[in-house]
Amino acid sequence: MAPAAASGGSSLPSGFAVFTTFPDLLFILEFVFGGLVWILVASSLVPMPLIQGWVMFVSVFCFVATTALLILYIIGVHGGEASWVTLDATYHCTAALFYLSASVLEALATIQMHNGFTYKQYHENISAVVFSYVATLLYVVHAVFSLIRWKSS
Repeated sequence: MAPAAASGGSSLPSGFAVFTTFPDLLFILEFVFGGLVWILVASSLVPMPLIQGWVMFVSVFCFVATTALLILYIIGVHGGEASWVTLDATYHCTAALFYLSASVLEALATIQMHNGFTYKQYHENISAVVFSYVATLLYVVHAVFSLIRWKSS
């Protein structure tokens, strides 16, 4: 399970090699934690609709885009072209920035929860914040290694 950038390879994997190469293995964790953020924010009461609307947009957008990229990589649509390496790096950098902004805003919304919210609702929002920061970290790590792969291509 050698990193693609460290082993000299600069192309994207295809087929089930996506599940055995780093950073592409992170797709699975991004999928899981992004889905958890989506579920938790959707199930919680919304104290600040504008802020949590952005969090929902980011989580749904990244969930759908990550799923689409994962499926396209498994199918092998990229054909080893360098433009897909650029797309991969660009997407993960954008997703990392989006998730960072969503994490900070979700934390702000959770901190500002006051009267009228139960203990359970507060904890749902705390869980959403934690999973959002985990997803941010995953996207940042994936972005860094995608940029290394892009630089070596």
